[in-house]
Amino acid sequence: MGDAVCAELEDLVHFSVPELPLRGYGVMEEVRRQGRLCDVTLKVGDHKFSAHRIVLVASIPYFHAMFTTDMMESKQDEIVMQGMDPSALEALINFAYNGHVAIDQQNVQSLLVGASFLQLQNVKDACCSFLQERLHPKNCLGVRQFAETMMCTTLYDSANCFLHQHFVDVSLTEEFLSLRQDDVMELVGCDELNIKAEEQVFEAVLSWVRHDDERSAVLPDLLSRVRLPLCRPHFLSDRVQQEALVRCCHKCRDLVDEAKDFHLMPERRRLPAFKTRQRSCTSITGLIYAVGGLNSSGDSLNVVEVFDLMANVWERCQPMRTARSRVGVAVVNGLLYAIGGFDGQSRLSTVEVYNPETDSWTRVSSMNSQRSAMGTVVVDGHIYVCGGYDGKSSLNSVECYSPETDRWAVVTEMSASRSAAGVTVFEGRIFVSGGHDGLQIFNTVEYYNHHTDRWHAATPMINKRCRHGAAPLGSFMYVAGGYDGSGFLSGAEVYSSAAGQWSHLVAMSTRRSRVSLVATSGRLYAVGGYDGQSNLNSVEMFDVENNGWSFMAPMVWHEGGVGVGCVPLNPL
Repeated sequence: MGDAVCAELEDLVHFSVPELPLRGYGVMEEVRRQGRLCDVTLKVGDHKFSAHRIVLVASIPYFHAMFTTDMMESKQDEIVMQGMDPSALEALINFAYNGHVAIDQQNVQSLLVGASFLQLQNVKDACCSFLQERLHPKNCLGVRQFAETMMCTTLYDSANCFLHQHFVDVSLTEEFLSLRQDDVMELVGCDELNIKAEEQVFEAVLSWVRHDDERSAVLPDLLSRVRLPLCRPHFLSDRVQQEALVRCCHKCRDLVDEAKDFHLMPERRRLPAFKTRQRSCTSITGLIYAVGGLNSSGDSLNVVEVFDLMANVWERCQPMRTARSRVGVAVVNGLLYAIGGFDGQSRLSTVEVYNPETDSWTRVSSMNSQRSAMGTVVVDGHIYVCGGYDGKSSLNSVECYSPETDRWAVVTEMSASRSAAGVTVFEGRIFVSGGHDGLQIFNTVEYYNHHTDRWHAATPMINKRCRHGAAPLGSFMYVAGGYDGSGFLSGAEVYSSAAGQWSHLVAMSTRRSRVSLVATSGRLYAVGGYDGQSNLNSVEMFDVENNGWSFMAPMVWHEGGVGVGCVPLNPL
């Protein structure tokens, strides 16, 4: 019995009061407030703040380095703090005692400067987050400059991205008019500007130049970065050419003539690639809509579902009024258009439009022709449909729809009848690749200049293909999947206008005919398709940086054959 008692007495017991450190800091803060036991004074101008060295050492890296080394200040009772705002220093000393700091619009910059100086990374990060969440067209340029000065990379990138996404609104602000010349030059030359038309960049440049009489001398340099060939011909003639600042400058007039020649004489084009490259703000995230298509039995559907890239989830939307497979899809001003298609019995000419805000469909004017398996794109706010199949033969006809007038008009036909071609907008032109005419499958490519209403031959693809997907991304055009007459394809190609040629791209994981290809957030998405045995609900994403495809969440209510459109989360 005695041995057992001894054994118990020898056991180790841990007793702790977890809240003691926190309570101790509270006591030290109260003692400081009473002005007792303080052993150091921090001075900024005429302001003095008493504190305890041990608390500053424990909480602020700057003072830890100062007081635990042989620095001269470690033995001084009063330390002068250069270049700090007094109220910010006081708030950060209080933070050392209680772990709390109040951030508002008035103090955020001085707090960030002070936190950076004192090496309080957590406070610095909190200030950056505060500014990032409150970015606005009226402040993003100032925030971007401040972030660059303070070497806050994440905040700088966020402000820069916001600037690109909201360029038109930013160009109307005082901050923009006060920019330095170098900053305006860099901005106007950027590919990532989110604009409806290049005309908006011209107007922004003109506003900046007019703000100061001395700036007129740099107009030629700025105008050389505006992509004038992408402006509409009547805008070049009626607006740009008539502008007084342009008329009195020989170099500016030459740039206008160069742009007009681009429209009038395409065979003489010798322009740098950037001047005809459409700007595209790839940082804008969009919602991908899968429209119509087929079920596992091959029946046409009226079902619509939407893919949230960030959540990697598909959700169901209001169905269309009409079942449509091989349907054309276009997005204009945040509205989703479902055009033509096949309802299981006949080819359709009808069109309906979906409003994501109201989750509802309405009918608009029908096309002049019935067509399915056509290409559908948007240029300058107008919808173009190219080719397709009317139930009897492949078509070479092209129609253009104006949402403003709700009217369809026939434009110049393609050089060949093309059904199930890949159609996309690249560098301001409508490119139509491959397809078939009922007898043969093509590898040929042609493009349409909507300014001149003319078609021109382009470099053929490496492989012939129909029922493939096509999409632009940055300065390249991509095609993927399809059918070549003997097999269903997983292969993909990419076209570089700078090189003027196609090259092979890494193949998708799955063979996909009747696949839809769409670009958003700097990536490509291949949606649905047919692998030769069954319709597909799977989705693959191509990451340009990693040069590889990976699977995303599959569609829930579709089995291939869908039309696809991408609605930006913040449409212009």
